[in-house]
Amino acid sequence: MDAKTQLIVLSFSFTFGFITYYLYKFNYKIINNKKRLYRSLTTIMFSYNLVLIYLIMLFKLNHGNFHIYFFLLLILGFICAYKVSNKLLTTKKRNNFLARLKKKCYTKVK
Repeated sequence: MDAKTQLIVLSFSFTFGFITYYLYKFNYKIINNKKRLYRSLTTIMFSYNLVLIYLIMLFKLNHGNFHIYFFLLLILGFICAYKVSNKLLTTKKRNNFLARLKKKCYTKVK
């Protein structure tokens, strides 16, 4: 496998990890208040489909050669998406708090 193909597959694995995090988050929001059996089956099928999509894309990109560092970058992408999501959420909460605080402080007292 040449360097160009490896770089493409590495970036694909990282990006797929990022996308996987948001898809799992979306899946959790959809099935959050359903029955337990339905949640379990849906999660299993969802996971199976994501793995199948990843392997098909891996086969298209580099003829199915799988190395452990592809999997490590997939996990790293998932972790980075988690960190970015939490950082954006705390920033949004902080900005909302500051906006409310400004609104309270700068309103005129009658």
